[in-house]
Amino acid sequence: MKFFLDTANLDEIRQARAYGLIDGVTTNPTLFSRESGDWRTLAEKICRETPGPVSLEVIGQTTAEMIAEANELVKIGPNVVVKIPMTLDGMAAVKELTAQAIDTNVTLVFHPLQALLAAKAGATYVSPFVGRLDALSQNGMEVVEQIVAIFKNYDFAAQVLVASVRHPLHVLEAALCGADVATIPFAVIRELSRHPLTDKGLETFMKDWEKVQK
Repeated sequence: MKFFLDTANLDEIRQARAYGLIDGVTTNPTLFSRESGDWRTLAEKICRETPGPVSLEVIGQTTAEMIAEANELVKIGPNVVVKIPMTLDGMAAVKELTAQAIDTNVTLVFHPLQALLAAKAGATYVSPFVGRLDALSQNGMEVVEQIVAIFKNYDFAAQVLVASVRHPLHVLEAALCGADVATIPFAVIRELSRHPLTDKGLETFMKDWEKVQK
């Protein structure tokens, strides 16, 4: 399973890249709003720093607006993937952008039927938001499992990109059900490596090594 970093923060991207743990980056307007400076300049830097695809989101609501904006976004970097909202206008935009060989990431997916529409439209990635579903007392990972099964049934090329990841268990469940990608906040990526028994084991080894050196 590929790991994308869900951030617009360059320091986080550089750290995760140094760990060898990221295959791409996803951004959205909210993430850019947390950073200082011009968003386009920052997006250009993110594209240069990222060893894989970078999702940048359109703001337009109509099909024509989304297509026009997508054609501007791809000029930011060769690895740009255009995020398109899960609407009927969005699906029409995905179909046209796919015909133009522009990669797309359909965002704000909350139901398997929405994912089915996105895949039929030709999306490169389909992003179910598990954390937001869980917050409404719905089972976000069950939705992911259903999407994975549907895509396998019909051999869709679209990749399942698990989004709105809130904790390490989401990552584990995404991997177990066969999702292609999880986009993960930096804080959660750091938690993936941690376990109290690992810490205890390292502490014991270091103390024993000190005895050996005496």
